[in-house]
Amino acid sequence: MNENSPTKATIDDSLEEGLSQFELTQRTDFPLLTRCVTVIGILLSLVHIWFNTLATLPELWVSAAHFAGFSAMCALTYPAAAKWRKSRFALAIDIGIAIAAVACLVYIIWGEDALYDRGVTFVTTDWIFSILAIVIALELIRRTMGWFIPCLIIVSLTYVIWWGSWIDGIFSFPGLSAETMLYRAFYSSEGMFGPISRISWSYVFMFILFGAFLVKSGAGDYIINVSRAAAGKIIGGPGFVAVLGSGLMGSVSGSSVANTVSTGVITIPLMKKAGFPPKFAAGVEAAASTGGQLMPPVMGAGAFIMASYTQIPYVEIIAVSFAPALIYFLSVAFFVRIEAKRSGVHHVETESLPMFKVLVSGWHYLIPLVVLVTLLVMDFTPTYAAGISIISVVAASWLSPNRMGVADIFDALAQGARNMATTAVLLTGIGLVVNVISTTGIGNTFSLMINDWASGSLFIMLVLVALASLILGMGLPVTASYIVLGTLSAPAIYGLIAEQQLIELLVTGQLPEEAKTIFMLIAPDQLAALGSPMAFESALELLGKVPDDFKATLLEQSLGPVTVGLSLLAAHLIIFWLSQDSNVTPPVCLTAFAAATIAKTPPMATGFKAWKIAKGLYLVPLLMAYTPLVAGDFEQVIVVTLFAIIGVWALIAGMEGYLEGPITLPLRALCFALAAAMMWPGIDLFIRLAAAAIFFGLLVISKRNFTTEMA
Repeated sequence: MNENSPTKATIDDSLEEGLSQFELTQRTDFPLLTRCVTVIGILLSLVHIWFNTLATLPELWVSAAHFAGFSAMCALTYPAAAKWRKSRFALAIDIGIAIAAVACLVYIIWGEDALYDRGVTFVTTDWIFSILAIVIALELIRRTMGWFIPCLIIVSLTYVIWWGSWIDGIFSFPGLSAETMLYRAFYSSEGMFGPISRISWSYVFMFILFGAFLVKSGAGDYIINVSRAAAGKIIGGPGFVAVLGSGLMGSVSGSSVANTVSTGVITIPLMKKAGFPPKFAAGVEAAASTGGQLMPPVMGAGAFIMASYTQIPYVEIIAVSFAPALIYFLSVAFFVRIEAKRSGVHHVETESLPMFKVLVSGWHYLIPLVVLVTLLVMDFTPTYAAGISIISVVAASWLSPNRMGVADIFDALAQGARNMATTAVLLTGIGLVVNVISTTGIGNTFSLMINDWASGSLFIMLVLVALASLILGMGLPVTASYIVLGTLSAPAIYGLIAEQQLIELLVTGQLPEEAKTIFMLIAPDQLAALGSPMAFESALELLGKVPDDFKATLLEQSLGPVTVGLSLLAAHLIIFWLSQDSNVTPPVCLTAFAAATIAKTPPMATGFKAWKIAKGLYLVPLLMAYTPLVAGDFEQVIVVTLFAIIGVWALIAGMEGYLEGPITLPLRALCFALAAAMMWPGIDLFIRLAAAAIFFGLLVISKRNFTTEMA
């Protein structure tokens, strides 16, 4: 190995330093407790596999068992404060919390029928256990996620029963009794054991477990080996490896911070050694790791929640997500390419087998992914597909020297439960917030409010949602931020996207006959004009006459159920993408801070660099909103994607003032104009082709000028 290459000791030191700052404080001084938590994790994984395959239990019981098991695991693993990590008294209290969580499960199973026999009237024990469950959720979320989410839950619950009636205006709520609120929170299928919890114990858990098995089988090491093999082959190789490797690992790991810490200890030292500036190396790793949540086929937990919200099959969601993810990762790669040329990045020699041999040596790691995608395409449920894929991981490992035995399987089961513990408690608690939003109708009110602020402008609405996601992201994890924002603002974004398509039908005179009935009722004098093209202003004025109560019917009749569904999906994807920005946007950007720790660079400066490199998080949602990137047919998606890729390259060249060599200020302005010509909606195909041709000509010229200067 080259003497300057990162050694295993260096990697381990960097990893330990990164984990010490970005992982939660855990109890490690009680060996017996550690073994007990491991056993609990194994049992929880096995029970959840049973829940998702053979069990026919009531969903309320399963959700309560999910909460009780992982609450016990969190209570025993994470102390209430770091200074109590070694305290036996604190441990005794946490054992009591774990027992109390299990007692809540037992009480639901025992007391549910009795409650309904009494006519849904609470007795003392109902009050005790429903309040106890909420308090346990609040405390464990505080330990693992901080104060923001517990405060949000408390504000939500007290709004329903207390101070909502004090508010004047659109957010006034007459209030529910404490008994009704606790019933909806604890016993109903809409509270903490409602739809968000069901998603948690089914889709999310099974795919996190799949990721744990995949990593245990050696897939993570395989990705690192491929990265090291590729690092010395091309100029800027370590940067490209960070983009690809972090994207692949991030899709499976489900955590951008964990992905940054695990892959960044390899890619960041290699990038620095190759000649990339340290802040840039850390920024690339943070941006690429953030994009891992957007990479099919797993996409963290977001795709599963999206499928539940939109009732669109999971396989369709990941299918339409490939093109946006490709645009994003290539945008990061273009930054890498430009910086490699500008910084004079050189080859990095690493001790590894030839690239082809490394790829072939791990071919069996692709089997589980092929099995997963194949089963999803064949319309098997995601949980079934994940279960079979887990089995295929074990089977595929026997095609390699590192065969997974019984001990490895138990380790993977335990690790999957550990990876899920904090997420399970978080999603259960977020269910309380979602229940309040749906009970009070505040989601529709918020949608109407931001619609009013945006004054019918989709762009202004996207800016408002982006700001809201950034503010929420300072205190909420990405998944929770998406759930809250999706519940509040998805209907408003969907409405504007769908209305935009309807206006296009009116302008082109292609409105279906069945949709003309509503217009006949509200504007009979305009009926004759509906069959021919009309001016944009006229179409907008005509749509404005349609009452809100009729708009949903009009959109479905005009666009058809498929287009309406894709428009709703586009709205949720936009929110999901914008929810990622808190990972790389100062002042709170943990993914960038984790990368800065490894690169030993200033955290805030690294955050701004990551924010700049991750510009695709804002650009791609705009493409989703204004182009057929998500809602179009295959040919439209291909055209939009190809021109978007070239347009993004031109945009980054204009931002950086560099292509294959430096470019002047007028040429930078030209790059911006070319980027707009290729990505702006409604531009003629001939103009797009001409813009692409001019850009590639500029690329050749910049390369020749740079070569001449070097000579």
